[in-house]
Amino acid sequence: MISIENPVRRSLKHGDESLAIRKLLDLSYESKKAEFQQKAIEISRNYRKNDSNSWKEQAAALSDQICSEPFTPFNPQKLIQAVGISKKYKGSNFKLNPVNLELNQGEVFGLVGENGNGKTTLLRILAGQLKLDEGSLSFPSFGAVDGFSVRGRVAFIPQRIPRWYGFLRDNLVFSAALSGHYGNENTLMVDFMLERLNLAPYANLTWDQISSGYRTRFELARILLFKPGLLILDEPLANLDINAQQTILSDLRDLAISKRSPMGIILSSQQLHEVEKVADAVIFIKNGGCFYQSQLGDMNESVIELETSASREQLEAIFSTDDVRIRYNGSYFSLSSSSLSGTELLEELIKNKISIQYFRDITQSTKRFFNA
Repeated sequence: MISIENPVRRSLKHGDESLAIRKLLDLSYESKKAEFQQKAIEISRNYRKNDSNSWKEQAAALSDQICSEPFTPFNPQKLIQAVGISKKYKGSNFKLNPVNLELNQGEVFGLVGENGNGKTTLLRILAGQLKLDEGSLSFPSFGAVDGFSVRGRVAFIPQRIPRWYGFLRDNLVFSAALSGHYGNENTLMVDFMLERLNLAPYANLTWDQISSGYRTRFELARILLFKPGLLILDEPLANLDINAQQTILSDLRDLAISKRSPMGIILSSQQLHEVEKVADAVIFIKNGGCFYQSQLGDMNESVIELETSASREQLEAIFSTDDVRIRYNGSYFSLSSSSLSGTELLEELIKNKISIQYFRDITQSTKRFFNA
């Protein structure tokens, strides 16, 4: 058993109030004590009312109390072991070529690639919705269980959320009951999910009264009530604005490493930069196969992309060596080199007084493979 650093005080110190509330709710959940959870919910409500700063003192005091208690260290186990898994559809030329991957509890795995290349097929195989043609797929941390039991511990959230009827809160109450939460515990867990996923202001609204982004949040809250061992999300960021994307990804990162209900998370997305910031590993799927996997090693070539008013001819004059390749996609230039790092490429541009409106080193990013 160990004591932990107080993340709430750290967030409050830097003025990250929304983050402080989310951290407080997470701490209260990890404590497994209903009284701590209830207090955290009340503090979250006071924060949303925004009528005073008293919630800050309350949050700091409660988090101190929770952090002073011993916590059991998180000891992740191997969740998925997939070797050479593949799938071919009858009457179609498409085939998911053999893919290997491993995932531990507490890890986030990103799956990227252009549409129609096999991302959803791979996700549905991992979720137990499609049978393998070849290869092996096991879930070591689930123990010796059959396929039906595995599907019961794997949650799949599709891009198109199934429609529900009635009020949002009532649907969560029903889901909480199905997952074994009754009476006061049901109320506590529903209130917790409403606060943790910023759904409380929409609790008494219907499907038609909330945006597609909040429907995704609802589906996530509903699924989390069942404490899945593996959470799979197909394009969860598609209906969210940039701020909401960053928040939900940060939430997923924190939820994955929950000591009370640790899980692995696999998500597909076109939002490469955001996903790569939180993912422990990324697979790039192209033409039905694994084109690149970040777990397998470093790149042997540096790649940067930039937006500039300079012409191709100006860039070619700076990088006259054959080692630097220059491409232009109509919006951005990309420069690649096997001898210069991304930093060195940028230094050359600055030295030659090239005006740069946007720059990003994509050496370790799967974005380098799109349209390649």
